Amino acid sequence: MARGAHKFAKPPSPGAPKALPAGESTPAVRYAVTLACLAISLFGWALLVWLSIDMGHPIAQLMMPMSSQWAVANLLAITVMWAVMMVAMMLPSALPMIRTFAALSVQHGERHRAQAFLAAYLAVWAAFSIAATGMQWTLQAAGWLNPMIASTSAALNATLLVIAGVYQFTPLKQVCLAKCRTPAGFLLGEWRPGVGGGFVMGLRHGLFCVGCCWVLMALLFVGGVMNLAWIVALSVTVAIEKLFPSGARMSQWLGTALIVAGSARLIVLLSN
Repeated sequence: MARGAHKFAKPPSPGAPKALPAGESTPAVRYAVTLACLAISLFGWALLVWLSIDMGHPIAQLMMPMSSQWAVANLLAITVMWAVMMVAMMLPSALPMIRTFAALSVQHGERHRAQAFLAAYLAVWAAFSIAATGMQWTLQAAGWLNPMIASTSAALNATLLVIAGVYQFTPLKQVCLAKCRTPAGFLLGEWRPGVGGGFVMGLRHGLFCVGCCWVLMALLFVGGVMNLAWIVALSVTVAIEKLFPSGARMSQWLGTALIVAGSARLIVLLSN
């Protein structure tokens, strides 16, 4: 009976993961992806630290124009600064999703899917950086930013705080945060085959992350885009929301705190 048991064995499913090539285990893939993403993020943080220490350097000066009369060099430098900042801030909190996706892609013998996913994810934040550059120019043209790229308008600061707080309770924020917090849920609901499918999935995950965090990134104008401590604080906030077990609840606590802080500032302004 044991000899004939193989006659009743089911054939492998056509969609079942292929065997990994020699030397490629799932833990090894996850480890390699972790190292790569952390290296990219650390490089970005190193550049941000350098900029905060050596603001007199000509490159740093290009990122902090004294007026809205930007040259092409200012525009390019500021856009690159925003892109580096977004990668440094957002990539670590996206690591669980990227690791899971890379491991599944390699199991299916489609290594390049993971590369396409990461490229698309970073492309979304690059696009956001272009929008942030436009917002910086708009605020500077209105006279609401100093050369440190911090708001000089108490009304703008208070308004941004209240908007950020209210947004924490919106359905859009909750949906986007849930997608960012649960890799398995995103992968099951958004899975697309092939390298092109991996790229589309990266775009969609990037859009969910932007939907989750754009308003927190807008708070960079409140504390100062060149303020390293403020950048770190917002990065930690994003990581807590996405990675901690109680991140969703803490997101709403943060929303309450932001509404209170912004409302207090508005009351002070209106009473003067």
